[in-house]
Amino acid sequence: MTQILGVNLPRNKKILYSLPQLFGINLATSKKICAEVGITEHCKVYHLNEFQVSRISKTLENQFMLETDLRKDIENNIRRFINIKCYKGYRHTQGLPVHGQRTHTNAQTQKKLGARRKIKK
Repeated sequence: MTQILGVNLPRNKKILYSLPQLFGINLATSKKICAEVGITEHCKVYHLNEFQVSRISKTLENQFMLETDLRKDIENNIRRFINIKCYKGYRHTQGLPVHGQRTHTNAQTQKKLGARRKIKK
């Protein structure tokens, strides 16, 4: 298995579709990374050599906030909303949708997730 930033990438997938398994990388970002490094999007992970893997990891480290750093940043932003007692913070603490979605008939999933997840103040 090929590891990039501590995440195992599946060997039989194309690199374009395996990079989004890193937290903080989506398909569009994956295309940009492949273009910048000089790898075709159709190349499979097991075809990459060590030099290409190291170039991908250096590009990711230098240009993007990923994995644990990004998770910590998101968590700190949510805590900040809760501490300043704004509307978004209230919605996070109650486990309700934050971005203005209706809750009368929808948002059952968010309500279930909010009931299970306890946010520390």
